[in-house]
Amino acid sequence: MRSISDKDNRRRQNRIQAVLPVRVRGTDASGMSFEALAHTLDLTQAGARLGSIRHDVKVPETLTIFYRQRKKEFTVVWTRQLEGTREYQVGLQAVAQEREPWGVSLGPSGDPSGKASAVSGAA
Repeated sequence: MRSISDKDNRRRQNRIQAVLPVRVRGTDASGMSFEALAHTLDLTQAGARLGSIRHDVKVPETLTIFYRQRKKEFTVVWTRQLEGTREYQVGLQAVAQEREPWGVSLGPSGDPSGKASAVSGAA
């Protein structure tokens, strides 16, 4: 098993796996506005990775994410189309920092007590 040095690891914060249903609003690569349902795959204090995005969005587009009663803006930092599909994963960086952006305590290291907790809720 290969050890990853700090130089190789570009992540600034630890990620926790968390699948949260979200609504996404933004503009796709063709300039069309959209609003769609998606879900998070993992979270950090300052960002997220989304799945089930069916719109081609480009870096550095701003997307608005709605989760429960929360509304937060993110900048797209990377996108990846899943092979053989029209579905994308999107890496996001928060525009503004918040203490608990997802309503879940991620702790200073981004890990709630060493385990990711399952959180449910409507988008």
